[in-house]
Amino acid sequence: MGKIAFLFAGQGSQYPGMTKDLFENVPEVHNYFGVAEAIRPGTLTQMFTGDTDTLKRTENAQPCLFLADMAGAIALLQNGVRPDAVAGFSLGEVAALAASDVLSFQEAFKLVCQRGKYMQKSAETVEGGMVAVLRMDKALLQKMCKEYEVYPVNYNCPGQVVVSGEKEKIDAFKEKLGERKVRFIELPVGGPFHTPYMESAAKELKNELKEGKVYKLKKPHIPLYANKTAKPYPEEEKEMIDTISDQVCNSVKWEETLKNMADSGVDTFIECGPGKTLSGFVKRTVEGARVYSVNDMDSLHEVLRELKKDA
Repeated sequence: MGKIAFLFAGQGSQYPGMTKDLFENVPEVHNYFGVAEAIRPGTLTQMFTGDTDTLKRTENAQPCLFLADMAGAIALLQNGVRPDAVAGFSLGEVAALAASDVLSFQEAFKLVCQRGKYMQKSAETVEGGMVAVLRMDKALLQKMCKEYEVYPVNYNCPGQVVVSGEKEKIDAFKEKLGERKVRFIELPVGGPFHTPYMESAAKELKNELKEGKVYKLKKPHIPLYANKTAKPYPEEEKEMIDTISDQVCNSVKWEETLKNMADSGVDTFIECGPGKTLSGFVKRTVEGARVYSVNDMDSLHEVLRELKKDA
């Protein structure tokens, strides 16, 4: 077996009750969640018994999803499974910052709470949306995005690109897709993320990180692949701050990230967090990869069994 990578899920994969099983059965997860609840009271209620609309709001979705992402990683670590590299999809990159020790768990949770607030505030200045466009020629899609003044923002895997923008322009774009008989999926998110509309959020995030009062960035102890570049994070503090903050208004180069991880020797990808969206992206991008997901006790035990076979 080659190298193992942990992947952390992004916004849109949330649902009420996510990772409650791990919270109830893994003491270390229970303890970590308790620390987070003390920092942001009400988070666990939103995660476990909140309604879908409450979880959809960016300021709620991000801290809740961060905990769900970390639950899988903590459960794996407590069972002796350690990653050789990490990456997180959009919001999931904050969990990857914690998993690679760039930030402590508490620092990363505080950061994701602020990130959610800043992005929520930016999203409220313009009504927006995001759609995943399937099996459309990339060059033609980019040309069409330019024509309709929307943005190709998430390059997920071969044959899937997410487009983001103002609702009115996204609606016109979807209508044109329908005319061309191109399949698309609307995403359950609350704004036009990873576009220039998020520049104010990026600026606020950068200013907060620069203050140096709450966050002490350290060099990653394992390769942490950045959404913005699809390459391992820089090690100089200013460049790290730029990479973290600029991510919210730049494209997510996920397909390229997965290929670069595979080229570095990663052949086992474990998705941490709710759902199996990232697992699907890996299967479509990296031929022959071992792909697992951990979001409850059953999936945790399954991964441990399979890894033991390969040991």
